[in-house]
Amino acid sequence: MNLNTIIGIFVPKDRKFFDKFETAAENLVGIAGELKNLMNEHDHEKRSELVKKIHSLENAGDAITHDLMIELSSNFITPFDREDIHALATAMDNVADFIDASAKRIELYQIDVITEPMKQLAELVEQSVKELSVAIKEMRSMKNVVRVKEALVRINSIENHSDTIYNYAIAELFKTEKDAINLIKVREILEHLETATDRCEDVADVIESIIIKNS
Repeated sequence: MNLNTIIGIFVPKDRKFFDKFETAAENLVGIAGELKNLMNEHDHEKRSELVKKIHSLENAGDAITHDLMIELSSNFITPFDREDIHALATAMDNVADFIDASAKRIELYQIDVITEPMKQLAELVEQSVKELSVAIKEMRSMKNVVRVKEALVRINSIENHSDTIYNYAIAELFKTEKDAINLIKVREILEHLETATDRCEDVADVIESIIIKNS
């Protein structure tokens, strides 16, 4: 039995879960930051490198989710309901998926001009995952539930703002874009970016449910 195994025996099971959730949240902050970098990069080769980096971080998020599921299946002691752990891990993974999908489409569709609404939505995605990270960290002790709730309110506000940006962007796109193929490409990227903020709100909803059950 090696040292890591021995240490693992004495690490509280709830701490293991929170460690992994916090790592997943930090990974989301990282992937969202790279998405914002991508939206502000004009060089196509550098964009390609950023897309690869985003995908690598998404893969890292998948690995964290997999580890959480293994912990869930092998441990009887959990910090909160098992179905909530599963729901939270899945919801966080979905955020990374849509960020990755947005980045991939910029490269696959050979988008030349990154529009201002794309940049704005990417900024909102980053803001939202940073609030998620705050909420996740505060959940460990549940001593500052007010701070968690404040973060969740901000996530909801960000999602509402993203809806507004998305709706106006789509309206303007249909008004000004004459190339039908390019219209479809840009609309799909905007949809994925906006959906990423929707998925952040899904995470917030799971966290709110956990707080209510454990208050």
